[in-house]
Amino acid sequence: MGLWIDVARASTALNILLLLGLSYVWLRNYMQFRSKHTLGLSVFAVLLLAENALALYVYSWDKILSVWFATKVPPIAWKAMLALHVLEFFALSFLLWATWD
Repeated sequence: MGLWIDVARASTALNILLLLGLSYVWLRNYMQFRSKHTLGLSVFAVLLLAENALALYVYSWDKILSVWFATKVPPIAWKAMLALHVLEFFALSFLLWATWD
């Protein structure tokens, strides 16, 4: 079970880094163009960044929930959560590649 937790933490941390990059580009574009589209992308990135930061906090530092996730969550649930974090990583990677280009 420790492997699933470590992979979930790593993918969540990588998602945070990708979202910081996307937020930088989209907020910079919003400041330049003032369009609703770039504002929407910026809000999306910031909210998804908050979700990933909360997940990383829960998985790593919360005294009650981190122990609960490490000991009480069934492996099938961990695999499902891990799959979501990894899929999100690939989606954000592609989005960052397309945005940065």
